[in-house]
Amino acid sequence: MPLPVTGRRTLVLGAVAGAVAAASGVADEAEAATTDPVLHLLRRATYGPTPALVAAVRTKGAGAWLESQLAPTKVADPVVDKLMTRWPRRGWTSSEVRAQIVPSQRWDYMYGTVEQHLARALWSERQLYELVVDLWTNHLVVPVPSSDVWDNAHLYQRDVIRKHAFGRYRDLLGAATRHPALLQVLDNASSTKTRPNENHARELLELHTVGVGSYTEADVRDAARVLTGLSVDSRSGAYVYLPQRHHVGRVTVLGWSHANDSAAGGEQVALSLLAYLAAHPATAKRIATKLAVRFVTDSPPAALVTRLAGVYTAQGTAVVPVLRALFASPEFAASAGKKVKTPYEDAMASLRLAGARPPASGTGDLRKLLWTLQGLGQAPMGWPRPDGYPDVAAAWSSASTTLLRWNLHLAVLGGWRYPTLTRSAPRSLLPAKLPTTYGAYVDALAKRLLVTPLNAAQRTALCTYLEHRPADKLKATDGAVGWRLPYVAALILDTPNFATR
Repeated sequence: MPLPVTGRRTLVLGAVAGAVAAASGVADEAEAATTDPVLHLLRRATYGPTPALVAAVRTKGAGAWLESQLAPTKVADPVVDKLMTRWPRRGWTSSEVRAQIVPSQRWDYMYGTVEQHLARALWSERQLYELVVDLWTNHLVVPVPSSDVWDNAHLYQRDVIRKHAFGRYRDLLGAATRHPALLQVLDNASSTKTRPNENHARELLELHTVGVGSYTEADVRDAARVLTGLSVDSRSGAYVYLPQRHHVGRVTVLGWSHANDSAAGGEQVALSLLAYLAAHPATAKRIATKLAVRFVTDSPPAALVTRLAGVYTAQGTAVVPVLRALFASPEFAASAGKKVKTPYEDAMASLRLAGARPPASGTGDLRKLLWTLQGLGQAPMGWPRPDGYPDVAAAWSSASTTLLRWNLHLAVLGGWRYPTLTRSAPRSLLPAKLPTTYGAYVDALAKRLLVTPLNAAQRTALCTYLEHRPADKLKATDGAVGWRLPYVAALILDTPNFATR
Protein backbone atom coordinates (compact mmCIF):
# COMPACT_ATOMS: atom_id res chain seq x y z
CA MET A 1 0.00 0.00 0.00
CA PRO A 2 1.47 3.40 -0.94
CA LEU A 3 2.70 5.62 1.86
CA PRO A 4 0.75 8.83 2.53
CA VAL A 5 2.01 11.77 0.49
CA THR A 6 3.58 13.48 3.50
CA GLY A 7 5.38 10.30 4.52
CA ARG A 8 6.62 9.62 1.00
CA ARG A 9 8.04 13.06 0.53
CA THR A 10 9.57 13.25 3.99
CA LEU A 11 11.36 9.96 3.38
CA VAL A 12 12.63 10.89 -0.06
CA LEU A 13 13.64 14.43 0.80
CA GLY A 14 15.58 13.16 3.78
CA ALA A 15 17.37 10.65 1.57
CA VAL A 16 18.20 13.23 -1.11
CA ALA A 17 19.33 15.76 1.48
CA GLY A 18 21.60 13.13 3.00
CA ALA A 19 23.01 12.27 -0.40
CA VAL A 20 23.71 15.89 -1.21
CA ALA A 21 25.38 16.39 2.15
CA ALA A 22 27.52 13.30 1.63
CA ALA A 23 28.63 14.59 -1.76
CA SER A 24 29.34 18.11 -0.51
CA GLY A 25 32.65 19.45 -1.71
CA VAL A 26 33.10 16.70 -4.28
CA ALA A 27 33.73 17.70 -7.90
CA ASP A 28 31.19 15.30 -9.33
CA GLU A 29 29.40 15.05 -12.68
CA ALA A 30 26.58 17.42 -11.75
CA GLU A 31 29.05 20.05 -10.55
CA ALA A 32 31.10 19.77 -13.73
CA ALA A 33 28.02 19.99 -15.91
CA THR A 34 27.22 23.49 -14.64
CA THR A 35 30.31 24.71 -16.49
CA ASP A 36 28.69 23.83 -19.82
CA PRO A 37 28.62 27.31 -21.41
CA VAL A 38 25.32 26.74 -23.23
CA LEU A 39 23.52 25.46 -20.17
CA HIS A 40 25.04 28.21 -18.02
CA LEU A 41 23.88 30.90 -20.45
CA LEU A 42 20.37 29.51 -20.66
CA ARG A 43 20.06 29.21 -16.89
CA ARG A 44 20.79 32.92 -16.61
CA ALA A 45 19.26 34.35 -19.79
CA THR A 46 15.92 32.49 -19.76
CA TYR A 47 13.23 31.51 -17.30
CA GLY A 48 14.61 27.99 -17.45
CA PRO A 49 16.24 25.83 -20.11
CA THR A 50 14.36 22.95 -21.64
CA PRO A 51 15.92 20.05 -23.55
CA ALA A 52 14.51 21.42 -26.80
CA LEU A 53 15.91 24.89 -26.19
CA VAL A 54 19.31 23.54 -25.22
CA ALA A 55 19.43 21.49 -28.41
CA ALA A 56 18.38 24.47 -30.54
CA VAL A 57 21.03 26.74 -29.01
CA ARG A 58 23.74 24.12 -29.46
CA THR A 59 22.80 23.98 -33.13
CA LYS A 60 22.64 27.75 -33.58
CA GLY A 61 25.57 28.59 -31.35
CA ALA A 62 25.42 30.34 -27.98
CA GLY A 63 26.82 33.61 -29.34
CA ALA A 64 24.36 33.76 -32.23
CA TRP A 65 21.45 32.93 -29.94
CA LEU A 66 22.47 35.64 -27.47
CA GLU A 67 22.76 38.23 -30.23
CA SER A 68 19.26 37.35 -31.42
CA GLN A 69 17.96 37.76 -27.87
CA LEU A 70 19.54 41.21 -27.69
CA ALA A 71 17.48 42.20 -30.75
CA PRO A 72 14.05 40.91 -29.61
CA THR A 73 12.02 42.65 -32.30
CA LYS A 74 13.70 40.35 -34.81
CA VAL A 75 12.70 37.21 -32.87
CA ALA A 76 9.38 35.77 -34.00
CA ASP A 77 7.01 35.19 -31.08
CA PRO A 78 3.80 33.85 -32.65
CA VAL A 79 2.50 31.94 -29.61
CA VAL A 80 2.66 34.93 -27.31
CA ASP A 81 1.49 37.38 -29.98
CA LYS A 82 -1.65 35.30 -30.43
CA LEU A 83 -2.07 34.76 -26.71
CA MET A 84 -1.98 38.48 -25.93
CA THR A 85 -5.22 38.97 -27.89
CA ARG A 86 -7.03 37.20 -25.05
CA TRP A 87 -6.70 40.38 -23.00
CA PRO A 88 -8.47 42.71 -25.47
CA ARG A 89 -8.86 45.62 -23.05
CA ARG A 90 -5.13 46.04 -22.41
CA GLY A 91 -4.88 48.83 -24.97
CA TRP A 92 -7.46 51.07 -23.35
CA THR A 93 -6.46 54.54 -22.25
CA SER A 94 -7.01 55.58 -18.66
CA SER A 95 -10.10 57.50 -19.78
CA GLU A 96 -11.56 54.37 -21.37
CA VAL A 97 -10.80 52.28 -18.32
CA ARG A 98 -12.45 54.84 -16.06
CA ALA A 99 -15.51 54.94 -18.27
CA GLN A 100 -15.97 51.20 -18.73
CA ILE A 101 -14.54 49.38 -15.70
CA VAL A 102 -16.92 49.48 -12.74
CA PRO A 103 -15.40 49.51 -9.23
CA SER A 104 -16.08 45.81 -8.64
CA GLN A 105 -13.99 44.92 -11.73
CA ARG A 106 -10.95 47.08 -11.01
CA TRP A 107 -8.77 44.45 -9.37
CA ASP A 108 -9.71 41.87 -11.96
CA TYR A 109 -8.60 44.33 -14.64
CA MET A 110 -5.26 44.91 -12.91
CA TYR A 111 -4.70 41.18 -12.45
CA GLY A 112 -4.86 40.88 -16.22
CA THR A 113 -1.64 42.90 -16.46
CA VAL A 114 0.14 40.45 -14.16
CA GLU A 115 -1.30 37.47 -16.03
CA GLN A 116 0.21 38.80 -19.25
CA HIS A 117 3.55 39.11 -17.48
CA LEU A 118 3.36 35.44 -16.45
CA ALA A 119 2.30 34.28 -19.91
CA ARG A 120 5.24 36.01 -21.53
CA ALA A 121 7.69 34.60 -19.00
CA LEU A 122 6.44 31.08 -19.67
CA TRP A 123 6.06 31.07 -23.44
CA SER A 124 7.85 33.99 -25.07
CA GLU A 125 10.71 33.24 -27.45
CA ARG A 126 12.21 36.58 -26.33
CA GLN A 127 13.34 35.21 -23.00
CA LEU A 128 16.17 37.60 -22.20
CA TYR A 129 13.97 40.59 -23.00
CA GLU A 130 11.29 39.29 -20.62
CA LEU A 131 13.88 38.87 -17.86
CA VAL A 132 15.03 42.46 -18.31
CA VAL A 133 11.42 43.65 -18.37
CA ASP A 134 10.97 41.92 -15.03
CA LEU A 135 14.18 43.50 -13.71
CA TRP A 136 13.02 47.04 -14.55
CA THR A 137 9.53 46.27 -13.25
CA ASN A 138 11.25 45.40 -9.99
CA HIS A 139 13.46 48.50 -10.11
CA LEU A 140 10.95 51.24 -10.93
CA VAL A 141 8.32 49.70 -8.70
CA VAL A 142 4.59 50.19 -9.24
CA PRO A 143 2.70 47.64 -7.08
CA VAL A 144 -0.10 45.82 -8.92
CA PRO A 145 -2.87 45.52 -7.93
CA SER A 146 -3.14 48.83 -6.10
CA SER A 147 -5.91 51.38 -5.78
CA ASP A 148 -3.48 54.05 -7.05
CA VAL A 149 -2.97 52.44 -10.46
CA TRP A 150 -6.17 50.60 -11.32
CA ASP A 151 -6.61 52.62 -14.52
CA ASN A 152 -2.99 52.85 -15.70
CA ALA A 153 -0.83 49.93 -14.52
CA HIS A 154 -1.18 48.25 -17.92
CA LEU A 155 -0.03 51.44 -19.66
CA TYR A 156 2.96 51.78 -17.33
CA GLN A 157 4.06 48.29 -18.37
CA ARG A 158 3.48 48.93 -22.07
CA ASP A 159 4.65 52.52 -22.49
CA VAL A 160 7.43 52.66 -19.92
CA ILE A 161 8.90 49.29 -18.97
CA ARG A 162 8.42 47.28 -22.15
CA LYS A 163 9.02 50.18 -24.51
CA HIS A 164 12.35 51.17 -22.96
CA ALA A 165 13.62 47.88 -21.45
CA PHE A 166 16.32 47.49 -24.09
CA GLY A 167 16.80 51.19 -24.77
CA ARG A 168 18.62 53.91 -22.83
CA TYR A 169 18.17 54.09 -19.09
CA ARG A 170 17.90 57.85 -19.47
CA ASP A 171 14.72 57.41 -21.53
CA LEU A 172 13.34 54.73 -19.22
CA LEU A 173 13.84 56.95 -16.18
CA GLY A 174 12.27 59.96 -17.89
CA ALA A 175 9.23 57.97 -19.01
CA ALA A 176 8.73 56.38 -15.59
CA THR A 177 9.11 59.62 -13.66
CA ARG A 178 6.43 61.30 -15.76
CA HIS A 179 4.00 58.40 -15.85
CA PRO A 180 0.73 58.68 -13.89
CA ALA A 181 1.32 55.31 -12.22
CA LEU A 182 4.62 56.26 -10.58
CA LEU A 183 3.46 59.82 -9.95
CA GLN A 184 0.49 58.44 -8.01
CA VAL A 185 2.37 55.73 -6.14
CA LEU A 186 5.15 58.10 -5.02
CA ASP A 187 2.78 61.00 -4.26
CA ASN A 188 4.20 63.47 -6.76
CA ALA A 189 0.81 63.97 -8.41
CA SER A 190 -0.23 66.09 -5.42
CA SER A 191 3.11 67.85 -4.89
CA THR A 192 3.00 71.67 -5.18
CA LYS A 193 5.37 74.60 -4.93
CA THR A 194 3.96 75.56 -1.55
CA ARG A 195 4.05 71.99 -0.22
CA PRO A 196 6.59 69.93 -2.16
CA ASN A 197 6.26 66.21 -1.42
CA GLU A 198 9.71 64.67 -1.02
CA ASN A 199 8.71 61.02 -1.44
CA HIS A 200 9.26 60.75 -5.20
CA ALA A 201 12.46 62.79 -5.08
CA ARG A 202 13.88 60.60 -2.32
CA GLU A 203 13.17 57.38 -4.20
CA LEU A 204 14.53 58.93 -7.39
CA LEU A 205 17.88 59.48 -5.68
CA GLU A 206 17.96 56.50 -3.32
CA LEU A 207 16.55 53.75 -5.55
CA HIS A 208 16.22 54.87 -9.16
CA THR A 209 19.60 56.54 -9.61
CA VAL A 210 22.65 57.31 -7.43
CA GLY A 211 21.85 55.32 -4.27
CA VAL A 212 22.23 55.82 -0.54
CA GLY A 213 25.32 57.75 0.52
CA SER A 214 25.56 59.73 -2.70
CA TYR A 215 23.19 62.60 -1.84
CA THR A 216 22.24 64.94 0.98
CA GLU A 217 18.91 66.03 2.41
CA ALA A 218 19.39 69.33 0.61
CA ASP A 219 19.60 67.39 -2.66
CA VAL A 220 16.31 65.66 -1.83
CA ARG A 221 14.58 68.97 -1.11
CA ASP A 222 15.72 70.60 -4.33
CA ALA A 223 14.91 67.48 -6.36
CA ALA A 224 11.40 67.59 -4.90
CA ARG A 225 11.08 71.22 -5.96
CA VAL A 226 12.21 70.31 -9.49
CA LEU A 227 9.53 67.62 -9.73
CA THR A 228 6.67 69.90 -8.68
CA GLY A 229 4.18 70.31 -11.52
CA LEU A 230 4.63 66.77 -12.87
CA SER A 231 1.12 65.54 -12.19
CA VAL A 232 -1.95 63.59 -13.30
CA ASP A 233 -5.08 65.01 -14.90
CA SER A 234 -7.95 64.34 -12.49
CA ARG A 235 -10.46 63.74 -15.30
CA SER A 236 -8.59 61.67 -17.86
CA GLY A 237 -5.97 60.07 -15.63
CA ALA A 238 -3.28 61.04 -18.15
CA TYR A 239 0.04 62.70 -17.37
CA VAL A 240 -0.06 66.48 -17.29
CA TYR A 241 2.42 69.21 -16.47
CA LEU A 242 0.84 71.90 -14.28
CA PRO A 243 3.05 75.02 -14.38
CA GLN A 244 1.02 76.72 -11.67
CA ARG A 245 2.26 74.07 -9.21
CA HIS A 246 5.92 74.30 -10.18
CA HIS A 247 8.47 75.82 -7.83
CA VAL A 248 10.47 78.65 -9.44
CA GLY A 249 13.99 79.53 -8.33
CA ARG A 250 17.52 78.19 -8.57
CA VAL A 251 17.92 74.51 -7.70
CA THR A 252 21.04 72.41 -7.15
CA VAL A 253 21.25 68.62 -6.95
CA LEU A 254 24.53 66.69 -6.81
CA GLY A 255 26.50 69.26 -8.77
CA TRP A 256 23.71 69.91 -11.30
CA SER A 257 22.30 73.42 -11.09
CA HIS A 258 19.60 75.32 -12.95
CA ALA A 259 18.16 78.83 -12.76
CA ASN A 260 14.66 77.34 -13.04
CA ASP A 261 13.36 80.85 -13.57
CA SER A 262 9.97 80.18 -15.14
CA ALA A 263 7.04 77.96 -14.31
CA ALA A 264 6.43 77.33 -18.01
CA GLY A 265 9.86 75.76 -18.40
CA GLY A 266 9.64 73.56 -15.32
CA GLU A 267 9.08 70.29 -17.17
CA GLN A 268 12.28 70.78 -19.19
CA VAL A 269 14.15 71.51 -15.97
CA ALA A 270 12.92 68.19 -14.58
CA LEU A 271 14.01 66.35 -17.74
CA SER A 272 17.43 67.99 -17.50
CA LEU A 273 17.84 66.75 -13.93
CA LEU A 274 16.70 63.24 -14.87
CA ALA A 275 19.18 63.07 -17.74
CA TYR A 276 21.96 64.24 -15.43
CA LEU A 277 21.09 61.67 -12.79
CA ALA A 278 20.79 58.85 -15.32
CA ALA A 279 24.32 59.57 -16.56
CA HIS A 280 25.82 60.16 -13.09
CA PRO A 281 28.80 57.87 -12.25
CA ALA A 282 27.02 56.65 -9.12
CA THR A 283 23.99 55.68 -11.22
CA ALA A 284 26.23 53.90 -13.70
CA LYS A 285 27.70 51.87 -10.85
CA ARG A 286 24.25 51.18 -9.40
CA ILE A 287 22.77 49.94 -12.69
CA ALA A 288 25.89 47.91 -13.45
CA THR A 289 25.65 46.31 -10.02
CA LYS A 290 21.97 45.52 -10.45
CA LEU A 291 22.58 43.79 -13.77
CA ALA A 292 25.59 41.90 -12.40
CA VAL A 293 23.63 40.71 -9.36
CA ARG A 294 20.83 39.50 -11.62
CA PHE A 295 22.97 37.72 -14.19
CA VAL A 296 26.31 36.92 -12.52
CA THR A 297 26.46 36.54 -8.72
CA ASP A 298 24.97 37.89 -5.51
CA SER A 299 28.19 39.79 -4.75
CA PRO A 300 29.65 40.77 -8.13
CA PRO A 301 33.39 41.52 -8.36
CA ALA A 302 34.23 45.21 -8.22
CA ALA A 303 36.27 44.96 -11.42
CA LEU A 304 33.26 43.67 -13.35
CA VAL A 305 30.99 46.40 -11.99
CA THR A 306 33.56 49.06 -12.91
CA ARG A 307 33.87 47.77 -16.48
CA LEU A 308 30.10 47.53 -16.96
CA ALA A 309 29.63 51.01 -15.53
CA GLY A 310 32.19 52.24 -18.04
CA VAL A 311 30.25 50.69 -20.91
CA TYR A 312 27.01 52.20 -19.58
CA THR A 313 28.59 55.66 -19.52
CA ALA A 314 30.39 55.38 -22.86
CA GLN A 315 27.20 54.16 -24.57
CA GLY A 316 25.01 56.99 -23.29
CA THR A 317 23.16 54.82 -20.70
CA ALA A 318 22.20 52.21 -23.34
CA VAL A 319 21.37 48.86 -21.73
CA VAL A 320 22.08 46.35 -24.51
CA PRO A 321 25.84 47.11 -24.76
CA VAL A 322 26.12 46.56 -21.01
CA LEU A 323 24.37 43.20 -21.30
CA ARG A 324 26.60 42.21 -24.20
CA ALA A 325 29.71 43.05 -22.17
CA LEU A 326 28.34 41.24 -19.14
CA PHE A 327 27.67 37.97 -20.92
CA ALA A 328 31.08 38.12 -22.65
CA SER A 329 32.93 38.71 -19.39
CA PRO A 330 35.20 36.13 -17.75
CA GLU A 331 33.32 36.79 -14.51
CA PHE A 332 30.11 35.57 -16.09
CA ALA A 333 31.81 32.46 -17.45
CA ALA A 334 33.23 31.73 -13.99
CA SER A 335 29.92 32.28 -12.19
CA ALA A 336 28.27 28.95 -13.03
CA GLY A 337 26.52 27.58 -9.98
CA LYS A 338 26.77 30.88 -8.07
CA LYS A 339 23.17 32.04 -8.37
CA VAL A 340 19.99 30.47 -7.00
CA LYS A 341 16.52 30.73 -8.49
CA THR A 342 14.03 32.95 -6.71
CA PRO A 343 10.59 31.40 -5.99
CA TYR A 344 9.12 33.10 -9.07
CA GLU A 345 11.86 31.79 -11.35
CA ASP A 346 11.55 28.34 -9.77
CA ALA A 347 7.84 28.21 -10.59
CA MET A 348 8.37 29.40 -14.17
CA ALA A 349 11.21 26.93 -14.74
CA SER A 350 9.14 24.06 -13.33
CA LEU A 351 6.23 24.75 -15.66
CA ARG A 352 8.53 25.16 -18.66
CA LEU A 353 10.19 21.82 -17.91
CA ALA A 354 6.81 20.15 -17.48
CA GLY A 355 5.95 21.29 -21.01
CA ALA A 356 3.06 23.48 -19.86
CA ARG A 357 1.28 25.00 -22.84
CA PRO A 358 -1.16 27.91 -23.07
CA PRO A 359 -4.79 27.12 -22.33
CA ALA A 360 -6.87 26.22 -25.36
CA SER A 361 -8.96 29.34 -24.84
CA GLY A 362 -9.24 32.17 -22.39
CA THR A 363 -6.56 32.75 -19.78
CA GLY A 364 -7.14 29.55 -17.83
CA ASP A 365 -5.13 28.95 -14.72
CA LEU A 366 -2.78 31.93 -14.97
CA ARG A 367 -4.79 33.57 -12.18
CA LYS A 368 -4.33 30.47 -9.99
CA LEU A 369 -0.62 30.55 -10.77
CA LEU A 370 -0.57 34.16 -9.62
CA TRP A 371 -2.17 33.15 -6.33
CA THR A 372 0.46 30.43 -5.90
CA LEU A 373 3.20 33.00 -6.42
CA GLN A 374 1.57 35.26 -3.87
CA GLY A 375 1.78 32.36 -1.42
CA LEU A 376 5.47 31.94 -2.29
CA GLY A 377 5.97 35.63 -1.56
CA GLN A 378 7.01 36.67 -5.06
CA ALA A 379 4.16 37.46 -7.39
CA PRO A 380 5.35 39.79 -10.18
CA MET A 381 4.59 43.43 -9.35
CA GLY A 382 3.52 42.31 -5.89
CA TRP A 383 6.27 43.86 -3.77
CA PRO A 384 4.62 46.57 -1.63
CA ARG A 385 7.70 48.74 -1.10
CA PRO A 386 9.57 50.85 -3.68
CA ASP A 387 12.85 48.96 -3.23
CA GLY A 388 11.73 45.85 -5.16
CA TYR A 389 12.12 42.14 -4.46
CA PRO A 390 15.60 41.06 -3.31
CA ASP A 391 17.64 39.06 -5.82
CA VAL A 392 20.03 37.23 -3.51
CA ALA A 393 19.80 33.66 -2.24
CA ALA A 394 19.74 34.57 1.47
CA ALA A 395 16.41 36.37 1.05
CA TRP A 396 14.63 33.21 -0.12
CA SER A 397 16.25 30.49 2.00
CA SER A 398 13.55 29.94 4.63
CA ALA A 399 12.20 26.47 5.40
CA SER A 400 8.63 27.51 4.56
CA THR A 401 9.59 28.84 1.13
CA THR A 402 11.57 25.68 0.41
CA LEU A 403 8.65 23.46 1.36
CA LEU A 404 6.27 25.48 -0.82
CA ARG A 405 8.66 25.09 -3.76
CA TRP A 406 8.83 21.33 -3.23
CA ASN A 407 5.05 21.05 -3.11
CA LEU A 408 4.78 23.10 -6.29
CA HIS A 409 7.20 20.78 -8.10
CA LEU A 410 5.06 17.77 -7.25
CA ALA A 411 1.79 19.45 -8.19
CA VAL A 412 3.17 20.67 -11.52
CA LEU A 413 4.84 17.44 -12.58
CA GLY A 414 1.92 15.33 -11.42
CA GLY A 415 -0.50 17.50 -13.38
CA TRP A 416 -2.52 18.12 -10.22
CA ARG A 417 -2.53 21.91 -10.46
CA TYR A 418 -3.28 24.33 -13.32
CA PRO A 419 -5.04 21.74 -15.50
CA THR A 420 -5.82 24.22 -18.30
CA LEU A 421 -2.08 24.81 -18.79
CA THR A 422 -2.02 21.56 -20.67
CA ARG A 423 1.00 19.29 -20.47
CA SER A 424 1.92 15.74 -21.31
CA ALA A 425 1.41 12.81 -18.94
CA PRO A 426 4.25 12.07 -16.47
CA ARG A 427 5.20 8.98 -18.50
CA SER A 428 6.41 11.29 -21.28
CA LEU A 429 9.25 12.37 -18.99
CA LEU A 430 10.84 9.00 -19.71
CA PRO A 431 12.21 7.95 -23.10
CA ALA A 432 9.95 5.83 -25.31
CA LYS A 433 12.28 2.90 -24.77
CA LEU A 434 12.13 2.34 -21.03
CA PRO A 435 15.53 2.24 -19.25
CA THR A 436 16.49 -1.25 -18.15
CA THR A 437 17.75 -0.43 -14.63
CA TYR A 438 16.72 1.85 -11.81
CA GLY A 439 19.96 3.78 -12.05
CA ALA A 440 19.40 4.37 -15.77
CA TYR A 441 15.79 5.35 -15.00
CA VAL A 442 16.94 8.06 -12.57
CA ASP A 443 19.57 9.22 -15.08
CA ALA A 444 16.95 9.47 -17.83
CA LEU A 445 14.69 11.60 -15.64
CA ALA A 446 17.59 13.84 -14.67
CA LYS A 447 18.58 14.30 -18.30
CA ARG A 448 15.02 15.28 -19.19
CA LEU A 449 14.47 17.61 -16.23
CA LEU A 450 17.92 19.01 -15.47
CA VAL A 451 19.70 18.44 -18.79
CA THR A 452 22.62 17.47 -16.54
CA PRO A 453 23.19 14.24 -14.57
CA LEU A 454 22.78 13.73 -10.84
CA ASN A 455 25.81 12.62 -8.88
CA ALA A 456 26.21 9.03 -7.71
CA ALA A 457 25.06 9.74 -4.16
CA GLN A 458 21.87 11.43 -5.36
CA ARG A 459 21.16 8.61 -7.82
CA THR A 460 21.59 6.01 -5.07
CA ALA A 461 19.35 7.96 -2.67
CA LEU A 462 16.51 8.08 -5.19
CA CYS A 463 16.87 4.38 -5.94
CA THR A 464 16.80 3.69 -2.21
CA TYR A 465 13.50 5.54 -1.94
CA LEU A 466 12.21 3.23 -4.66
CA GLU A 467 13.51 0.30 -2.58
CA HIS A 468 15.99 -0.73 -5.22
CA ARG A 469 19.66 -0.49 -6.03
CA PRO A 470 20.84 1.35 -9.17
CA ALA A 471 21.71 -1.94 -10.90
CA ASP A 472 18.30 -3.54 -10.24
CA LYS A 473 16.19 -4.33 -13.28
CA LEU A 474 13.29 -1.97 -14.04
CA LYS A 475 9.99 -3.37 -15.33
CA ALA A 476 7.22 -1.49 -17.11
CA THR A 477 4.80 -2.61 -14.39
CA ASP A 478 6.88 -1.17 -11.53
CA GLY A 479 5.51 1.72 -9.48
CA ALA A 480 8.47 3.84 -10.57
CA VAL A 481 6.94 3.95 -14.05
CA GLY A 482 3.45 4.57 -12.70
CA TRP A 483 2.19 6.26 -9.56
CA ARG A 484 5.65 6.97 -8.16
CA LEU A 485 6.97 8.68 -11.27
CA PRO A 486 5.75 12.23 -10.42
CA TYR A 487 7.28 11.92 -6.95
CA VAL A 488 10.68 10.91 -8.26
CA ALA A 489 10.58 13.64 -10.89
CA ALA A 490 9.60 16.23 -8.28
CA LEU A 491 12.43 15.13 -6.02
CA ILE A 492 14.87 15.71 -8.84
CA LEU A 493 13.61 19.29 -9.00
CA ASP A 494 14.01 19.51 -5.23
CA THR A 495 17.78 19.05 -5.54
CA PRO A 496 20.29 21.91 -5.52
CA ASN A 497 20.97 21.03 -9.17
CA PHE A 498 17.61 22.52 -10.18
CA ALA A 499 17.74 25.35 -7.64
CA THR A 500 20.84 26.70 -9.37
CA ARG A 501 20.16 29.59 -11.71
